Amino acid sequence: MSTYAIGHLHDVNVGSDIVEYLKRIDDTLEPFGGRFIIHGGPATILEGSWQGDLIVIAFPNRESARAWYDSPAYRDILPLRTGNSRGDVFFMEGVDADHKATDVLAGIPVDQPLG
Repeated sequence: MSTYAIGHLHDVNVGSDIVEYLKRIDDTLEPFGGRFIIHGGPATILEGSWQGDLIVIAFPNRESARAWYDSPAYRDILPLRTGNSRGDVFFMEGVDADHKATDVLAGIPVDQPLG
């Protein structure tokens, strides 16, 4: 199952450390099959509000995503980002191509909150 490394970053100080991080991150992704599918940019807000930048990196599976995050190459550049931004970073698995919205209801009693 595809897994996504998702970052919602705020207050990014785009100085020499972030520039160095951006120059080096692609080489850390390649051995694990990672690729950017969203990398910041303007959002068209339809509901609610939005602050910060969204980054989504796709990996073939959770093991590849975890191996990338824990790799010496990524760990070496991680402080360049964490010292110059704040935010939330997490992994989330994707869904199959035939996924239907009601699939999330499997095993959940009716009238119970999701999440």
